[in-house]
Formats: sequence, structure tokens, C-alpha cells
Amino acid sequence: MSFPLLTATAALPAIGAVATAAVPAARRNTAKTLALLFSLATLVLAIVVLVRFDPDGDRYQLTESHSWIAEFGVRYELGVDGIAVALIALTALLIPFIVLAGWHDADPLETGSKRWRPTQGFFALILAVEAMVIISFEATDVFLFYIFFEAMLIPMYFLIGGFGDRAHEHGEETASTQRSYAAVKFLLYNLAGGLIMLAAVIGLYVVAGNFSLTEIAEARANGSLDMATNTERWLFLGFFFAFAVKAPLWPLHTWLPNAMGEATTPVAVLITAVVDKVGTFAMLRFCLQLFPEASKWATPVVLVLAVISIIYGALLAVGQRDIKRLVAYASISHFGFIILGIFAMTSQGQSGATLYMVNHGISTAALMLVAGFLISRRGSRLIADYGGVQKVAPVLAGTFLIGGLATLSLPGLAPFVSEFLVLVGTFSRYPAIGIVATFGIVLAALYTLVLYQRTMTGPVRPEVAAMPDLRARELMVVAPLIVLLIFLGVYPKPVTDIVDPAVKQTLSDVHKKDPQPEVEAAK
Repeated sequence: MSFPLLTATAALPAIGAVATAAVPAARRNTAKTLALLFSLATLVLAIVVLVRFDPDGDRYQLTESHSWIAEFGVRYELGVDGIAVALIALTALLIPFIVLAGWHDADPLETGSKRWRPTQGFFALILAVEAMVIISFEATDVFLFYIFFEAMLIPMYFLIGGFGDRAHEHGEETASTQRSYAAVKFLLYNLAGGLIMLAAVIGLYVVAGNFSLTEIAEARANGSLDMATNTERWLFLGFFFAFAVKAPLWPLHTWLPNAMGEATTPVAVLITAVVDKVGTFAMLRFCLQLFPEASKWATPVVLVLAVISIIYGALLAVGQRDIKRLVAYASISHFGFIILGIFAMTSQGQSGATLYMVNHGISTAALMLVAGFLISRRGSRLIADYGGVQKVAPVLAGTFLIGGLATLSLPGLAPFVSEFLVLVGTFSRYPAIGIVATFGIVLAALYTLVLYQRTMTGPVRPEVAAMPDLRARELMVVAPLIVLLIFLGVYPKPVTDIVDPAVKQTLSDVHKKDPQPEVEAAK
């Protein structure tokens, strides 16, 4: 039997979570170090998966299949295509930076505080989320995917509700209440989506007789499984609703600003750069592959919702007073671009959407983590409490600027390539939608540059006059992300070479081809 590489990649952070949680309470630094080592070891395995994956080979590779619940046709089936490999690599890459960035976020509060902050639990929960996200990207059994799609809500609930920023303008008691509200809202929204999806999963089993993604897709392709039109549409809606909540897509997005605003900065990065990618990934893997005709039927409505997300998220980002909530609304706008690319049903759009998932994860992590370092120094999330930071902390300001420029998709930085591909793919089939979506770029420039101007330029406020620049640990977190943003902005080919074959197969699933350009005949 060959080595179960995919199982090992998901199991290693799970083992690390258990080991970290088991460290005695007095040995906090040991727990932190152990979590970091397990996250780095997982990154090594993810690199092995990346190296062993052949973009020109079979659609699903490194596959594993074992009987699990035979009575109901449930199997433990894993396999990765190019899209999954790219997102596993992104997840494994970001978790060590999240651990390093949150090194002191779960330390005990000041003497006399009523709140207990279990350091071991904080880092164990992060590793548990990593394990569940990775196996969600690997699962090719619908029921197996559903279990971990829902299970990751539990550690995320405790990370949002149990730990939060010390920088809160209303004091600890109010902050605790708001964290609890954000955690419950996150859980209820995602549970509602999950319950609707569960009904659709059961319906799929009734129709198909099993949960295997590959078998169902193959049966649909060769005509041996013919779903009634209404049945397929209802099942599609059940799956899509859950993924749209996770993504998040307007109007199911309202949990995200609360969750990101009240969570610690590393957990906010975990939410938007890692966990939310499961929703957009699942649209590609499950919605389009299992329900091709329903996906085409729903495309006009989904495109409209995506454009609303782009403009709405950007407009609300412009008006934010809170730095973290601004980044949250910016992410809603960016997820609108990702969903737009997926449902444009063109190779450029879907390649751009997949690349956008990777680039958004890196750029949002860079911007949000630097913002977190800034907030921890000043003790406030309000934009109005800053000014002149670039004069006292130039390295912090410089990295903040690069993260912000990546967020507005400046040419030469990674998100530009993906956003350009999404818009090209959309214009070629839906020009009106593409034109409206382009306004999101203008608004992104507005909220990013205004944020930088108000926090980093102008007279030095007395409260930031003694602000220290980035420390060695913080530079270790930010510098590699900045390098990646520049590298992938100049040379995205390593990622596109991996994802493009999978994108072509997805387009084939929905029986779509790229529209031919209209070339005027030479006179």
C-alpha cells in the first residue's frame, strides 16, 4: 500500500492540536513552539503534495478510498485536483504565520482580570481548523466533505468567542459581550447553511444512491444518472446556499464583519484567508460538477449577487471607522470577484477566480497582520486615533502600504493578475456585468489610499510618537508574504500551470467553451 500522503497532510495538524492541548498549563511557550513545529511539518507535507501532483495527469491524484459506512454507501475518499492542491498549499503556508503572529494573543490578561485565556487551547484550535480545512479540500465523498465543512465551525466558534483583541474602545465587559454576539452570529449563519445543505446531501443520495463525487459526476456525464430538472435545481440551491454563506456572498455576508472585528487579528486572517475559501472552492468542485445544468440556470442571478457584493462591500469599506471592519468589507468585495469569475463560465474567469483565492489569502494576510501589529501598539482599532505613523515606524508603514496596494490590485502585485483574468473572462461573455464590476477597482483604490493617508501620513499624533517599528518576529511574519505578493505579481505561471487543467475540466463538466472573439474581416 502506498503512503497515504493526503491523510497524513490532514492528520498531522490534528495530532498537533491534541499534543498542544495536552501541554501543562504552566508551559505556555512549549505549547506555542509545538504548534509552530506541527504547522511547519504540515507545510512540508503540503509541499510534497505539490511536488508529486502532475498537472497533466489524472484529474484526481494521490487518491485514497476505503469503506466507511457501507450500509449508506459512505466512503473515506480523498483526491486532489490542481485547484485543491493550490488551496492546500495556501492553507499550510499561512498557518505558521498565523501562529507566529498570534504568539502573545493568548497570554494571560493583566492581573485581576476575570477572563482566563488558555494559551494551549488557542493554538490547538488553530491547528484543528487547519486539519479540517485541508481534509475539506481533499474529500471526494460528499458526506465526508459535509462532516468537516460543518465540524470546522466548532473550533472557529471558540476562537472568535473565547479570544479577542485587547484593543477595544468600550472596555473588557462590553468587548466580551460583542465577541459572544459575533461568535453566535457566525455559528447560526453557518449552521443554517449547513442544515440546508444536509437536506440536499440526503436528496443527492436518494437520487444517486451513493456519495462519491467521482462516480456521480461520471454517471451524469455518460447519461446513466439523469436528474429531473427541478430536482437538480433544488439540490443545487441547497449546496450553493451553504457555500454562499461560507464565502460570504451578499446578502448572506453580515456575520463576517462582526467575526473579523471581534476576533484576534490572526483569527481574523484564519477566517477570511483560509476558512472562507472552502465556500468558493466547493462551488467549483461540487456545484458545477454535480449540477451542471442547474449551475447554468442559476448563473444570471449569481452574477448579479456577485456584482452587488463587489460594489456593496467596497462602498461600506469606504465608510468604515474601524480598521479591521474595513478589511472585512473589502474581503466581501473580493469574494464577489471570485464568485464572478467562477460563474462567468470561461477559462480565464475560473483560472482568475482560483488564482484570486490564493492571492487574496496572501494579500489579506499581509494587510491584516500588519494592521494587527499596528493596533496592538496603539491599543485602538479606530482609524481616527492614528496619524503620522510612517515617520516613527517606516518599516511598518511600508509593509502596510504594500499590503494595501495589493488589496487594490496594483499592477506588479499578485492580486492584479487574478482580478484582470476575472474581468477579462467576464467581459468576454457578460460585458455589462464586467463593466459594473470594474467600478469595484475604483472604490478599492479609494478605501485603501484613504486608510493609508489617515493612519500613516500627516502630523505625528502624540499617542503614536513613541510607537516602535516592526520587531524581528513580526518581520518574519510579514516579509515572506510581501515577497510572495511581488513574485506572483510578476510571475504567476507556477500557480496557473497547476490550476488551468482543472479549470478546463470544470468547464467541460458544465459543457461550456470560451466564447470566440469577434474579429472584423479584413477589407
